[in-house]
Amino acid sequence: MARIGVLGAGAWGTALALVAARAGEEVTLWSRSAAWAARLHGARENARDLPGVALPPTIAVTADPEALRGTDLILAVVPAQALRDTLTTLDAAIRPGTPVVVCAKGLERGSGASMAEVVRACCPGRPPAALSGPSFAADVGAGLPTAVTLAADSLAVAATIARRLATPSFRVYHTDDLAGVEIGGAAKNVLAIACGIAAGRALGASAQAALMARAFAELSRFGQASGARPETLMGLSGLGDLVLTCGSAQSRNFAFGLALGQDATPEAAAGGRLVEGAATAPALRAAAGRLGVAMPIVERVAAVLAGESSVDDAIEALLARPPRAEH
Repeated sequence: MARIGVLGAGAWGTALALVAARAGEEVTLWSRSAAWAARLHGARENARDLPGVALPPTIAVTADPEALRGTDLILAVVPAQALRDTLTTLDAAIRPGTPVVVCAKGLERGSGASMAEVVRACCPGRPPAALSGPSFAADVGAGLPTAVTLAADSLAVAATIARRLATPSFRVYHTDDLAGVEIGGAAKNVLAIACGIAAGRALGASAQAALMARAFAELSRFGQASGARPETLMGLSGLGDLVLTCGSAQSRNFAFGLALGQDATPEAAAGGRLVEGAATAPALRAAAGRLGVAMPIVERVAAVLAGESSVDDAIEALLARPPRAEH
């Protein structure tokens, strides 16, 4: 029987396991922690992240990598900075030809690699794909209406995976613009930190709207310089995800920026949690530099996180930029 493997049993991994089960799939939900897997298996509920949402019998929870050998599709739902280690650990258990759908958004710290590049390096012979779009785990887990984009190098592969995951409340569009979908997800996390900082400094709704518009301009410039299609950047995985992430404290990146804007240190703002945008910021700044793309908002976020600038100096620097034509 066809079975989908979900790597990572946190909020988003559990939510996507529920999506696959609702779509009629048998699911193996894998956790690195044997204790956490046993807890979910026994309680049949992720009470920590998605309280009140029961796991159906079609979701098997395990910490055993061997259980993944029976899968024909993998959803990698671990943080971007943990993807390489996870796939290296599980490579032998993932059958050749099995698509690996990355459900994290970011660039790898240090190497600057995209998540698809990490899949190609760690799991040769398994085609990479990406799932991205405006989606909070709590909404998806509760079965609220959500629309996302599934990207792969092959349009046929993307369409096949999208059909397997689609439900009446989880609409999955598909594309072969893998780079565009990944860039939108990675860049919007960094830009959401900037929007959170503005909210934390109480700069007002007008400033928030202007910042979001200029953030999208930066995302678009970088995306097009990287070969992404404009329509992808205007879609769910670009503009759609940016709007969601830049306007809600449910977003970990926005909440992190909000705390920075209220004078928290980066360590205190993170609260012991991995913030994908903070890890991606230096890699995105470096990539923009290599491409010769102006990303002043990303530049200032990266400078604040690196201790090169204060929040107030970063705001002042952005406001002091010379006037120019909008496009």
